[in-house]
Amino acid sequence: MQIVSLFQLYHKRMFFVVNFSMNKLEHIGIAVANLEASEALFTSLLGVSPYKREVVESEHVITSFFQVGEVKIELLAASNDQSTIAKFIEKKGEGLHHLAFEVDDIAQALIEKSNSGFELIHTQPKPGADGKMIAFLHPKTTNSVLTELCQTVNK
Repeated sequence: MQIVSLFQLYHKRMFFVVNFSMNKLEHIGIAVANLEASEALFTSLLGVSPYKREVVESEHVITSFFQVGEVKIELLAASNDQSTIAKFIEKKGEGLHHLAFEVDDIAQALIEKSNSGFELIHTQPKPGADGKMIAFLHPKTTNSVLTELCQTVNK
């Protein structure tokens, strides 16, 4: 658990400040147009097969996960035209979609990031793929990198 604690004495009062930092890069999300072809490509590239494929109905996305050392690669394919992935690929093409960072307490991390000036796409965590609760920070406040915060809820 990487919680940074700072005690500060001011006029004989003690204040406790907690900073919920990100633990690690959890996965890299890559938008793909054809999941089967991309799974074959990444299997060849990484030397491992995907360990899981999952449909996230609420996002209209089909995901496929590869484990590479400590980091996962998540392929994201649209399950229909309403998907944000379909719109992303139409606008920008296939490629890097987001970076996801693991946190211990996603609700608290969202408050911290908002208080630090980051714009939230999601103000409340919601269920995501691979047993995670997720929320995104808007890329206009993260140097154009869509950033996901995630917390494991199912192991």
